[in-house]
Amino acid sequence: MQAKSIIPFFYVLLQCHFWMMIVASDKLDVIYQWKQLEYEWPSNDTELLFPGYKQEDNLPLGLEITSTRIFVTVPRWRRGVVASLNYFYRNDTRRSPSLIPYPSWEAHQYEAGSVPEIISTFRIRADRCERLWVLDTGFTDILDSPEQQAPPALLIYDLRDDRLLRKFVIPEDQRTPDSLFANIAVEDYSCEDTFAYLADLGGPGLVVYSWKSEKSWLVKHHFFHPDPQAEEFNVSGISFQWTDGLFGMGLASINDGYSMMYFHPLSSTMEYSVSTKLLRDPERATSLDNFHEFHALGSRGHNGQSSVSFLDPNTGVLFYALASLNAIACWKPRNMFKIEQQDFIYVDNVTMIFPNDLKIDQSGNIWILSDRLPAFMYSRLDPEDYNFRIFMGSAKEAIKGTVCSTNSSSISNNPYDSMIEEKNVHLKRLKTVQNSGYVCNSELISILITVITLFVRTFI
Repeated sequence: MQAKSIIPFFYVLLQCHFWMMIVASDKLDVIYQWKQLEYEWPSNDTELLFPGYKQEDNLPLGLEITSTRIFVTVPRWRRGVVASLNYFYRNDTRRSPSLIPYPSWEAHQYEAGSVPEIISTFRIRADRCERLWVLDTGFTDILDSPEQQAPPALLIYDLRDDRLLRKFVIPEDQRTPDSLFANIAVEDYSCEDTFAYLADLGGPGLVVYSWKSEKSWLVKHHFFHPDPQAEEFNVSGISFQWTDGLFGMGLASINDGYSMMYFHPLSSTMEYSVSTKLLRDPERATSLDNFHEFHALGSRGHNGQSSVSFLDPNTGVLFYALASLNAIACWKPRNMFKIEQQDFIYVDNVTMIFPNDLKIDQSGNIWILSDRLPAFMYSRLDPEDYNFRIFMGSAKEAIKGTVCSTNSSSISNNPYDSMIEEKNVHLKRLKTVQNSGYVCNSELISILITVITLFVRTFI
């Protein structure tokens, strides 16, 4: 090692020392939190209609925000779930509000020889036309004895009177035995010509549904597949392997009446894009000749697996959850998808353990739900600790001081800057691991090794 390379190497170690003492950003506030979920039972008789209820089996996963209500999904991971789709009112002043099944208690009740109206949903979407789109997997007892009780389906409700407007069963030739439809994006420029994009992480594939034609078609692409090198996860000391395909989807409006979809598999560090002009055309979308209309944008770097993402129409910024880092990050699509053009807006290794859904409401507020899902799946949750949280903050304020800010400077043209910025990002991630006072030694060692390796590669 040359003498001049020693200076930046020790500078990195010094930076590590100081960054360990920096606390996490507080751009988001915890609005609601639960140790365990409670339901707003109208009577003891109602509770008797759900004899299999086990409070510890109920874990929140998805959320949606409307003007008066906050919706929370509770997938049937185990058999003790009461209702897979619930809500509470935004004016509820309780810190841990009880859940009310949507659209009714009866919609979630098992009766002899029949299944509920809603079986098990992961994520939902409310559109600007006062409709709630519910993607039902049809799966129950997912962790113990998985059972496909009904085909996956799309249910659309009228939020004005909670009436079921339409139920669309995903055709058999558009799914596989491994299909799991876990996320939905809705393009609602026209209320009568709305499109829904249904992500199948198990197929993997993308089912496009047209409200106008009441038909759907399956889009396949190898960008939807998981990356074998990104299937290892470590979340707050719990290590596991997931082989999940297409998951995160964010829609950015463009001037031609279509959107750019930014998407990624869960088991991947890469981000991709495709125009909905292609996806909306069933002939072109299903053609083998569409290969080059999908674009690889770049990587989120080490431990950069992302679950959900959402594009804020007001700032034009894509927000996404970093599952392994207990963090929310951002990227401005007008920039190249490089590490130096991505930034953290929030990280906390206690309150933000496994951010699992992210939405932005009509007022420009960002909402995040964290639920400690890996502990629920592979260990156990402490019923005396707060396990589930909903965060909220201004999306515009959240990006201040980051590279995603509308006032941020443009990217440097210096070819060495990207290497330096990559090291800085790894150092920043070292800081985020330290921020909350909870750190897995193997994760810390891994990041330190990455930092040192990058410097050796650059300066020796």
